[in-house]
Amino acid sequence: MLPAMAGKPRIAIVGSGRFGTALAASLHRVGYSIEVVASPSVESKRRAKRLANGIRARVRTGSGDVTATVIWICVPDSEIARVANALDSNFDWRGNVALHSSGVLTSDALDVLRKRGASVASMHPLMTFVAGSQPSLEGVPFAVEGGAAAVRAARRIVNDLGGDAYGIRKQDKAAYHAWGTFASPLLTALLATTERVAGLAGVKRKAARRRMMPILLQTLVNYASLGAADGFSGPIVRGDVETVREHLRVLKVEPLTQAVYAALGRAALRYLPARNKAALKKVLDSATK
Repeated sequence: MLPAMAGKPRIAIVGSGRFGTALAASLHRVGYSIEVVASPSVESKRRAKRLANGIRARVRTGSGDVTATVIWICVPDSEIARVANALDSNFDWRGNVALHSSGVLTSDALDVLRKRGASVASMHPLMTFVAGSQPSLEGVPFAVEGGAAAVRAARRIVNDLGGDAYGIRKQDKAAYHAWGTFASPLLTALLATTERVAGLAGVKRKAARRRMMPILLQTLVNYASLGAADGFSGPIVRGDVETVREHLRVLKVEPLTQAVYAALGRAALRYLPARNKAALKKVLDSATK
């Protein structure tokens, strides 16, 4: 470990969005000193100031004069290279670490800082961050790749947060991020589609959300404890062709919803146990012709 990393390193966070805010609060809670919260734009300065006040950090607009033992860039993917390029080129980056938290970009996005002497890494938490919710990072897996010193520092920080750091290859990051997108954003899209089906049954969206919670929670419990195959239930696993046909009939008034049902049904036939697979596939395929 680098000498500068012997104790808890001083950290600067660039970006005060949903993840940056959750990260700063979590780091502060486990005893890290957040030296600076930098806002890359004037528009987000108020948010950065509010965050900095809560963790007794300084606030900066822009990132040109931001320095610390660890610089953690928490901005949208499209801004990472620009922010890295704007960081102080006169600062002695040797022995210091720069991290970014993109799920799909590799540590190569910080090449400009690597060339200045920093050890760089990408470090992405498999967690969802939305306005109005600030999840704990305890138990959260972080995919990490990059230079040896930066990876060591990142692993130590994740360990202090109670998370689980694991290595990922650069070539696997796009698939990793697609996996995470299925696990949360596209799952949310499925739940929004489910609310549309509830509407066809005369149930309003808010009531549908409330009434679905017991079955949704039990489904997750089953998946967590039994796995997908043994946690799968319903008409497809039973091979109930006529029920699936009736579902598709009633969903005709919502073509996109019907297409989602058919696509997931075909995925179930491919990846999960089911009876009457040939007959079910024929019915599901007919819905998209």
